[in-house]
Amino acid sequence: MTPDFPILTLLVFLPLLGSLLVFACWRSDTLVRWVALAVSLVELALCAWPLAVSDRVAFPGAPAGFFLFEDATWIERFGIRYTLGMDGISLVMVLLTAFITVIAVLVSWEGIKERVPLFFALLLAMQSGIQGVFLSLDLFLFYLFWEAMLIPMLFLIGIWGHGRRVYSAVKFFLYTFLGSLLMLVAIITLYLMHGSQTGNYTFSLHGMLNTSVPLGIGVWLYAAFLLSFAIKFPLFPLHTWLPDAHTDAPTAGSVILASLLLKTGAYGLIRFAYPLFPEAAHAMTPVLYVAAVFGISYGAWVAFAQEDMKRLVAYSSVSHMGFVALGIAAWSPVALSGALMQMVNHGITTGALFAMVGMLDERTQSREIITYGGIWGKVPVLSFFFLMFCMASAGLPGLNNFIGEFLVLVGTFRVSPAAALGAFLGIVLTLVYTVRLVQEVLFGKENKPLELKDLSLREAGVLAVLGLSAVYLGVHPGPVLELLKAPIELLTTVK
Repeated sequence: MTPDFPILTLLVFLPLLGSLLVFACWRSDTLVRWVALAVSLVELALCAWPLAVSDRVAFPGAPAGFFLFEDATWIERFGIRYTLGMDGISLVMVLLTAFITVIAVLVSWEGIKERVPLFFALLLAMQSGIQGVFLSLDLFLFYLFWEAMLIPMLFLIGIWGHGRRVYSAVKFFLYTFLGSLLMLVAIITLYLMHGSQTGNYTFSLHGMLNTSVPLGIGVWLYAAFLLSFAIKFPLFPLHTWLPDAHTDAPTAGSVILASLLLKTGAYGLIRFAYPLFPEAAHAMTPVLYVAAVFGISYGAWVAFAQEDMKRLVAYSSVSHMGFVALGIAAWSPVALSGALMQMVNHGITTGALFAMVGMLDERTQSREIITYGGIWGKVPVLSFFFLMFCMASAGLPGLNNFIGEFLVLVGTFRVSPAAALGAFLGIVLTLVYTVRLVQEVLFGKENKPLELKDLSLREAGVLAVLGLSAVYLGVHPGPVLELLKAPIELLTTVK
């Protein structure tokens, strides 16, 4: 591979090509599954190339900090370009996307029995959209990928979901789509302002960074971006679509939703909203602080009241993503490093919890906590992983979530002690619902006789890989933090 090799384009569109290949194998469900797995593994392997060159300080012709860059004219009349770029932040998110997609394929191996080719084709198509979001440096291109990734999830929930799946799918789509329309208005407004000031009409992110935006207008434009991204987070009180979508989605849908789609909102704030409107972002920081701190405690408190395990984990996501919002609001190198680490760690931990809830549901056709009790003695391997990921979610030192939350709290305390203290109190509530879940499911009194089988080799392999990732990031987060260091330094110089 040479610097001219379009590796970023390949990372974006290989899964889409894979989805077409899956359709070509529609006569054999078994072949479809293996083709989907092969494509997702090749995508993950391709991430080794950007990882190998990530120590380059610059790429020829690229903006500062980007070690891979692709740029070509697309719709020249309107200043729309096909621009992709990768720095340490986008590399980490692309790696997470490729890794979680492999997990999603494997957890769906036996659970999906109807319309198998369509399911895996949508899964791979959604991966293309997510990769495009993390790599786009043209706002028009970013918006296209942002909208495109919603469509496969709409069908995944609506066709293969449970309960009120159509209601949940439509609610998910309307919330996220309507929020996105406001962002589109803001993008067009900024495009026109930049063109009128410079004579150069462009959607380039780094071109628009030079736009002079009065604070009064900037606050409204930033608010439009913030609302769109906050819905995807989701931040309180814009979170109400999330529990329904998680509860009714198939297991792979919940894993992708929690591990990846929520992260696109946080990524959008970091990559686009703050750099484009630094003054407006600073002026509205108190709003983000309040939403983040309240979301941490609210999500944990409501999680404690849930009887459906999937719904409990969904509300825990609201709480954990509050730490991401808190780190972004603080906008310091330490806090922002913690927020990005928390994005990765939450993706691994919560993805694993949703996978295990799906495994239990496949065995008993129930996600209700009251169905279980004392399963430690029946399925010790599954119970071990369940305990491990619950402890990781609670922030146990030595496991992955601890380092992200710790850095967020330390970084936030330096700029806003009150916000850091409020978030710390939310951690206490996290311990409460986690201990309740572990006690009632693993060690509590057996509520009804259950014949449970322990993990299959495939399931054990999935959880073992996730578990090793959680331990590695918990005891040795240095390599990830090193990837994030340079781009964070560049971002936090924006005042």
